Parts: sequence; structure tokens; C-alpha cells
Amino acid sequence: MKNRTKLTVLLLFIILSINTIAQLAVKGEKIYTMENGVIRDGVILIDGDKITKIGTSAEIEIPTGYKIVEGKIVTPGLIDAHTVVGLSGIYNQPHDQDQLETSDPIQPELRAFDAYNPEEELMDWLRQFGVTTVNTGHAPGALASGQTMIVKTYGSMNESIVDSVFAVAFSLGNEVSSQFKSPGTRPKGIAMLRQTFLDAENYKQKESGPKNLKYEILLKVLSGEVPAIITANTAVDIMGSIRLSEEFGFKFILDGAAESYLVLDEIKKAGIPVILHPLMARTKNLSFETPKKLKDAGILFEIQGEYESYVPKVRNVLFESAIAASNGLSFEEALAAITIDAAKILGIDSKAGSLSVGNSADIAVYNGDPFEYTTQCCAVIIDGKLLKEACK
Repeated sequence: MKNRTKLTVLLLFIILSINTIAQLAVKGEKIYTMENGVIRDGVILIDGDKITKIGTSAEIEIPTGYKIVEGKIVTPGLIDAHTVVGLSGIYNQPHDQDQLETSDPIQPELRAFDAYNPEEELMDWLRQFGVTTVNTGHAPGALASGQTMIVKTYGSMNESIVDSVFAVAFSLGNEVSSQFKSPGTRPKGIAMLRQTFLDAENYKQKESGPKNLKYEILLKVLSGEVPAIITANTAVDIMGSIRLSEEFGFKFILDGAAESYLVLDEIKKAGIPVILHPLMARTKNLSFETPKKLKDAGILFEIQGEYESYVPKVRNVLFESAIAASNGLSFEEALAAITIDAAKILGIDSKAGSLSVGNSADIAVYNGDPFEYTTQCCAVIIDGKLLKEACK
């Protein structure tokens, strides 16, 4: 009987401990909701993995037992809409570089989650700055390099996956010809993609026969079930991607887009969202003013971490967006480019990218202006789990 009583007490203690850990209150001098303005002297209540209340400290009483996390600036967890983290390792060694397969320029059937490593150190590095969600997978550099996936920046494979197949990554331009013997020119590259799309459509007409993994995923792209992400940096390649999508009727997200400022009207007319290159990347003809020009043109865009062929392979969207905030964008516009606008491009804005009741509790807490280099990220919360707590 005595042992049973001890076991009961222990179980109650465990249950209470779990509830305490799952219940958080975040207090901030400013809370940028990205949906309903800025809340000064604000409070967010979290129960489990969701936000249950948000408002001013005068409106919300923090219940007894909630763990309190405090900071000056509170934002939604940051989102990187295109990276290779998890497929590309921090030490640039052959054994953990799975982001680009160079045996064939067209391999859309390659799945990101077959190589994704949730324990990769780069994932932790991004998370320390407030990045909570990424669209990661195969890198630019092939006509069709493979698929991408959306994941949270913590946990095991099963815990972290938001969407195991979000998009198929394509590339146009010189970046492809530098990786492969064929195509050697832009026209050849587009011709190869056009023929592959036609082959996929012909494959669809066959009533029987063996499954073809390449054509199966391309048919999902052509039908709109899975979007294409097309990396195109020059104006010529951007226009080539638009013509390709119009010919075959598929939807796509423009990636890179270094010279997008030269064809703003065409991008706007086509209704294409843009995942813009990192502003500090080594990309020809880039301009620090491009985010402002995209914003003024009414084009939905995000600033990405991208892929770089050197250590540590990915850039941090917090730093990249700070450059945009110094070159024309307001603070909130630059923050939107790595939170709510990124979530809209990825189609996850109903649960991420903003702070509102019912959304996933993905939150970053800073001890100052997040775009100031000396500011520290004091706390990171993903799905209601407190994964970092520092600078108390």
C-alpha cells in the first residue's frame, strides 16, 4: 500500500511537471504580431503547442504555475523559405554534402527527406538566432535538382517535418552549365526541360506500364499539386522561367531573382512570389535596394538563407533581412520578409509567421532590436517548447 501511494505521488508530480513545462508566458516590451500590429507591454500565453491568449499585461493575467520568459522585442519564429540546411553539413565534408547530385541535370525524383539530418549542427546554429522553420532540400545548380521539405529547426525527423514534399527545385542559367557538360547554354537547358515536361505528359497518357519516379513528381508539378521553385538570377533567365510556366500552365516561385528589379512589371503581371537571394551573397548584379523595389511594386517576397558553395553553406536570414532594413524597408517590412510573408509563400501562414491565438507557439525573444548585430536572441520557443533561454 505504501509503495502504491509513493507511485501515485510520483505520477502526479510527473504530470504536474509536464503541465508546468507546457505552459509558458512570454512578456515583451514590444510584441510584433505581424497580423494585428504591435502590442506594447504585451503578454503571450502558451498552453501545449499553441498560443492561447495574446494582449497587453493590463488585459491578461498570467496564471499561477506558468513559466515566464521575458525580453524587449518578441517576434514570430523566423522562417527561411529556401535553404539546404540538414542536407548540407557545417564542415563541408563529402560525407555530409547531399544537397546537389551531379550525375544527371534532371532528377526531380530525389527526395529531401532521404538525406535530411535533423541533428546537423547548422540547424542548431540557425535556431540560436530565432529561426524556427525552414524550407530545405536540394540546392540550385541543376535543371531539376530534387525536392524540398518544410521542417521545424528542432527535434527528430518525425517531430520536425511540416511538409515532407513542398516543392521541386529547378535552376536556369550559367549556374547549371558550370555543373554539367550538358546543357552548355540557356536555350539547351530550357529545351531539355520542355522535352522532359512533354515526356511526362505523354507518360500520363499510358494506361499501363512501370512507374517512372521522375514523371510521377513532374506530373504533380504540372498539375499544380506541388509547386516549382525556379532559381533564375538574370533578367533573361527570369523571363525564361515565366515563359516555361506559361507554356505548361504550372505555378512556380521565383528564386534568387538578382535582376528582378529589371523586370518588375513582368513578375507582377505573372503573379509570381519571390524568394530573394541573401543580400550579402556573392551574386552578380545584386542590389541592396531590390527588397524595397519589390515591396513598392506589390510583389510578395521573402529573403532567404540560400546555398553557398563554401562553409557553412547557409546564411542567416536575420542578418540578411537587416541589410534590407538599412536600405529602404521599414523595420516591420523587413521583419515580414522573414516571418509572415515567408509563411504565405510556403502556404503555412494559417499556423506560422504571425502571433495570434490558435497559431503554433513558434516565438523568438530578443534583448533589443533584432537587426542590431549586438542584440542577443534570449529565448526560442518552437511548438510550445522552450529550446533556448539566455541573457536573463
